Amino acid sequence: MKKRIIIMGAAGRDFHVFNCCYRDKPEYEVVAFTATQIPHIDDRRYPAALAGKLYPKGIPIVPEEDLGGLLDSEEIHEVIFAYSDIPQSHLDDIEMDVESRSVAFKPFDVDATMIPSKKPVIAVTAIRTGCGKSQTSRRVAKILTDMGKKTVAIRHPMPYGDLAKQAVQRFATMEDLETHECTIEEREEYEPHIRNGVIVYAGVDYGAILAEAEKEADVIIWDGGNNDTPFYKPDLWIAVTDPHRAGHELDYFPGTANFKRADLILVNKVDSSKEEDIAAVLANAKRVNPKAIVVRGRSPLDVPEPQSIKGKRVLAIEDGPTTTHGGMPFGAGVLAARQNGAAELVDPRKWAVGEIAETFEKYPATGALLPAMGYGEAQVRDLEATVNAVDCDMVLVATPIDLTRLIKIEKPHMRIGYRLEEEGEEFALAVTKVAGGAPVV
Repeated sequence: MKKRIIIMGAAGRDFHVFNCCYRDKPEYEVVAFTATQIPHIDDRRYPAALAGKLYPKGIPIVPEEDLGGLLDSEEIHEVIFAYSDIPQSHLDDIEMDVESRSVAFKPFDVDATMIPSKKPVIAVTAIRTGCGKSQTSRRVAKILTDMGKKTVAIRHPMPYGDLAKQAVQRFATMEDLETHECTIEEREEYEPHIRNGVIVYAGVDYGAILAEAEKEADVIIWDGGNNDTPFYKPDLWIAVTDPHRAGHELDYFPGTANFKRADLILVNKVDSSKEEDIAAVLANAKRVNPKAIVVRGRSPLDVPEPQSIKGKRVLAIEDGPTTTHGGMPFGAGVLAARQNGAAELVDPRKWAVGEIAETFEKYPATGALLPAMGYGEAQVRDLEATVNAVDCDMVLVATPIDLTRLIKIEKPHMRIGYRLEEEGEEFALAVTKVAGGAPVV
């Protein structure tokens, strides 16, 4: 008798769990995926081209709110939880609800979904969305390229379009972003690597992606998403923490696994965090992962014209996932405004339109900032309309990409950048050791 399964996901980790653990295995039947967190990703199908011979019609993807009805109407034996960046208490609530219907429940298997590679793998993960994975990945890539190593970044999945077409994606030029019709969220992760000469792979089938990346890489960087665990077995496992959210390293799924299992824990943003919060993260690291190398890191801002911020009423545009489901009440734009004497941080809610207004309704705890949401063309246009409607003197764009390539901002604006500056030599030494070269510090 087949074990009938539902996989709870958010268009990424869930597909990887299926591909690793259930595809082409006749003892299982995956009845459906559920979808949440990302707009416009439900009410579609995981295509037959990716699902394998046992699913000639593919697998339906339904909204997570339909889970209870599925469990009541279908004979389901087990629910697998397969997405990231949620409080442990929320996971416990879902488990209780599922098990109250006499259905087994378990989170995805971390080890069963880490594929081994022929090439050295450095995994950059985090304990929450918005800790600084991207700047850490760029720092790792810089160390490796300075060593003369051909470096390829494989990014956590963000397949929000045609899944069959997105099975294996390769990004080497800015034109590739247009070809693959990338969302703002995808561009924020891919564009900085491309500008630094690093090829990026992403997509849906991470076994096939790895096979392609290994053909041209000396070293592979796993550039994680949210606080998810690596899709590949790492030779160096880095977990980035954020003292602004001290304690979250023990309370958010599955980032706690990163924190407990990492070879190197990076305590980031020490230049803008309270000492007691830094001390709390350091104490937790010593207690739950005493073998890890622990490194402190700064996240300095790049503010081209700081004097032009003083006295201005400022709208800060921040990374979308970080300031919505990531729960961060501020980002680099807000920090730049505060540090450089802005008269006011303008809250954009009363000017928000369309899907941006819906975002604020879904995430009411979002601070006085504008999340750069752009999961589709309609949302991008709503973002543009909201920016231009806000009554402010200046817009600070603190997204990893040049947002003005996608929207027209009809008022004075400035891009705010940020980077990683780690303290000491241990970070660079750990990276170069994996790459098999002479230490570069």
